[in-house]
Amino acid sequence: MKSVDDLRGPAGRLEAVLNTGKDDALYAAVVAHPHPPSGGTMHTKVVYHAAKAFSSFGLPVLRFNFRGTGLSEGVHDGGHGEVDDVRAGVDWLTEKFGLPVLFAGFSFGANVGMRATCGDARVRGLVGLGLPLQSAGREYSYRFLPACGSVPKLFVSGDHDKFCPQGMLEATLVTAAEPKKIVWVEGADHFFAGTDQSPDSKLGVMRDAVRTWLGETFAL
Repeated sequence: MKSVDDLRGPAGRLEAVLNTGKDDALYAAVVAHPHPPSGGTMHTKVVYHAAKAFSSFGLPVLRFNFRGTGLSEGVHDGGHGEVDDVRAGVDWLTEKFGLPVLFAGFSFGANVGMRATCGDARVRGLVGLGLPLQSAGREYSYRFLPACGSVPKLFVSGDHDKFCPQGMLEATLVTAAEPKKIVWVEGADHFFAGTDQSPDSKLGVMRDAVRTWLGETFAL
């Protein structure tokens, strides 16, 4: 892993780290973090474990802090400018490696990142972790989903995720074209932590779900 010093978005430099991957990697990946004002950063546990799923196949993986988070320049823009931050990450990966890109995001990062990457021909796979529908008064729209087209899509959520009720998510994802897969992690909350009835962390289960899908979908 190494620090990235030359990733810049419209608001300025974006703090980032890169898992360098293998020379013969077939894809590169970018992973986006959850809501910054709520404490989300590129070091959030879910983001870290998602990145491990990609890097286990030797893929280069970019994680970055959205504008105004950590050492990234600019200020939080409520999910608007952050779309451009994700695009900057995809641009940087493409220039650096010349490989097709896989995207994963957690919560806010999933919504923002899928808005940024749906319809981008460079992006060949999408992973939404803890896809938020309603959170602390914020409502998230997914009217863009049809624009994602036939790109393979994976959605992983805890079956006790209060921001992503099972019935509401399944109804929302009806508009997403095949191929798509929904995985419900039993006994997991929004952060893939345990519940009172099943207290053990479910981060490993989430990571394995991503890894299995990557291997099956992209023959890694």
